Amino acid sequence: METADSATPRPDDASVPATVIGLDIGGTKTRGVRFEDGKPVRDESTGSSNVQNVSREVAAANLAELFAMIGGGHVDRVLAGAGGIDTDADARALADLIEPHVPGAEVTVVHDSRLLLAAGRANTGVAVIAGTGSAAWGKNADGEEARAGGWGFLLGDEGSGYWLGREAVRHSLRRMNKGLEPDGLTVALLESCGVDDPNRLISLFHSEDTDRRYWAQRAAAVVETAREGLEISRLLLDQAGRDLAELAAQAVRQLGLHGPVILGGGLGMNVEPLQSAFRAGLAAHGITDVRVLDQEPVFGVLQILAEQA
Repeated sequence: METADSATPRPDDASVPATVIGLDIGGTKTRGVRFEDGKPVRDESTGSSNVQNVSREVAAANLAELFAMIGGGHVDRVLAGAGGIDTDADARALADLIEPHVPGAEVTVVHDSRLLLAAGRANTGVAVIAGTGSAAWGKNADGEEARAGGWGFLLGDEGSGYWLGREAVRHSLRRMNKGLEPDGLTVALLESCGVDDPNRLISLFHSEDTDRRYWAQRAAAVVETAREGLEISRLLLDQAGRDLAELAAQAVRQLGLHGPVILGGGLGMNVEPLQSAFRAGLAAHGITDVRVLDQEPVFGVLQILAEQA
């Protein structure tokens, strides 16, 4: 079990229900936290239960495993944030998988970027996710909302883990076509994939045995070789940060805001070169109130419920 952080800031609002379960459903894992009287008492993770990344059967099994660890007893509310929640039908489909585990509870499903903004302790602003996928979402004081990106890996997800993994493959294949020896990034990528020839990356990329989560995990090869000083890897991280900044700037402009912009997700919270490029990209738009999330998005659940109340 992951240790629940009892020091996590939370809204002191008596209107928040006594027993709340928060879910952060990402492309790689599902994290669930059970709150009792505003305090996290159980914190567990299982595989992804996002039906855009896994089958409905796998999603249901992962949710069942998670609720077996954090459910039990009476639950008042469940608030789940997940990528790809673009319509009421998307939200309803996920709620249908959750409700059997919490009979009688009110279940709400939102786009996961809403969790991120709340976890950043902001009521208004723009949240940017840089994880397996990417997206920006924000709201202003009038309640207007704006989104940028979040179209999925076939249409976008620029600056995401998947984007970095794919670009590493493309870089390696371009070098192969030019007759160049594998560089540090290609060597790291081949080792990560367990193959010995760049040419084998082609069939592996199109194989049914790999999916966008697999290639998002290959982003680690880019991060590690950038840390070692490899120029191409540093350039890829710089491009990722600037692409994410463009998503954020679009949402900021639509909402008439000056900030804050809050960066989260596995890459966003942990990769400093990407963070620096993100800040630089936003500074070019005159946006300087930029923050990196300092707690996991699931801890924004109580803030959202307090705002709704």
